[in-house]
Amino acid sequence: MSHPSAKALLASVVLCVVPAIVIGGTLDQIKKSGEIRLGYRTDAPPLSFNDTSGQPAGYSVELCKRIAAEVKDQLKLKDLKTTLVPLTSDDRIEAIINNRADIECGATTITLSRAEKVDFTLMTFVTGGGLLTLANSGISSMANLAGKSVAVVSGTTSQIALQKYLQKNLIDAKVVAVADRKDGMKQLQAAKVDAFAADQVLLIGEVLQAPDPRVFSLASDLFSFEPYGLVVRRNDADFRLVANRALAQLYRSGQIEDIFSRWFGGAGLTPTPVLRAMYLIEALPE
Repeated sequence: MSHPSAKALLASVVLCVVPAIVIGGTLDQIKKSGEIRLGYRTDAPPLSFNDTSGQPAGYSVELCKRIAAEVKDQLKLKDLKTTLVPLTSDDRIEAIINNRADIECGATTITLSRAEKVDFTLMTFVTGGGLLTLANSGISSMANLAGKSVAVVSGTTSQIALQKYLQKNLIDAKVVAVADRKDGMKQLQAAKVDAFAADQVLLIGEVLQAPDPRVFSLASDLFSFEPYGLVVRRNDADFRLVANRALAQLYRSGQIEDIFSRWFGGAGLTPTPVLRAMYLIEALPE
């Protein structure tokens, strides 16, 4: 049997080595430092990217700034410093786990395997595999691909999902593997293929960066499903609640429509039926 004083000593040692973030939580850390750190992707337009002046911008970045305002209000802080922390696709999850950022504002799909390491806010976007065509192609949905050719980047999840979708739905289309998105866009613009398949939000980014977005058209349906959320530390319910409260308020008030228009409207895009449904579902009441 251990001596009572030995147990007390062991307990004190354990408490000393546990990171403060686990004990106090993100909100306590923000209150003490007077700073919130928003992690963002530099290369995922229009959700999260550096604009032409090198400043962080995008749909997800704006959502996180709204969350920062909610944190300031909840903590009753006179001032709150907002720091934008650049992240990559490779280090975004670890940045949250290792406390380099308080929340990740990018283009991250909510998955069960990731939920073993981190938590997610309410959904912020719904995307999946989509089709980009030339505006005069007459292809408005996946069903219109019958007898047509469609490019897709080789070795991607989009390629696997596209082939499964075509097979399942008995759509006889020719799948043309390309090296990367640049090659796919080049073949589409040259009319060497009838459509280019990829993650829809990436296709939207390509349209927005095109000299004339009106040249292109997005199909109305998706061939796969990817729900996006903002990444927060696991088991930090208080901070996640504040983030969710800000997001739900944006959805309930309809402000999300303005935010969407600001970042996607340049190409004449409106929220898809699936995205509109997501906004309604996630508009949780107080």
